[in-house]
Amino acid sequence: MSTKTKMQKLTWTQQEYQELAKTREPARPVFKNCLRAFLVGGFICLIGQCLMQLFINVFGFTQQTAGNPTVAVLIFISVVLTCFGVYDKIAQWAGAGSAVPVTGFANSVCSAALEHKSEGIVLGVGGNMFKLAGSVIVFGTVAAFIIGLIHLAFGVGVK
Repeated sequence: MSTKTKMQKLTWTQQEYQELAKTREPARPVFKNCLRAFLVGGFICLIGQCLMQLFINVFGFTQQTAGNPTVAVLIFISVVLTCFGVYDKIAQWAGAGSAVPVTGFANSVCSAALEHKSEGIVLGVGGNMFKLAGSVIVFGTVAAFIIGLIHLAFGVGVK
C-alpha cells in the first residue's frame, strides 16, 4: 500500500497532523549512526578475534576448536554487561552495531529474562526468555533446513 493510498484513508484532521508531524520531525543523522554502528560492531568483532587468538596462542586450541570458547566468553561478557545495564547504554549509542549476532542474541535473551524474573523462574524467566529471540531461532532453523534441502537436491552450497 503506497503512502498516497494510506493518506487518502485518513480524515482531514489526521492528514493535517501527519503533515505537521513530518515538518517537525528531526532529521536523522544517518552518516553518524552508520559510523557509530560500524565502530561498535567492529570493536565487538575485534574483541572476538583477540579472544580467539588468545585461545589459540596461549591455551593451544586449533583454529577450529577456538571458536566455541570464544563464543562462550562473548556471550558471558554480553550477559554480564546486560545485567549491569551497560549493554543497553552501548546499544542506545551504537544502534545496530551492538546487534552483532552472538552478543546481540545473548543480550535479547538476558534482557527478556531479567524483565520477567519477578514472575518466577519457570513461568517468568523460562516462559518469556525467548520471546524476542524465539523468532530468530525459528527463522534460523527453517532457513538451515531449506538450505540443506537445496544442497541435497542440487549439490550446491558450502561443503
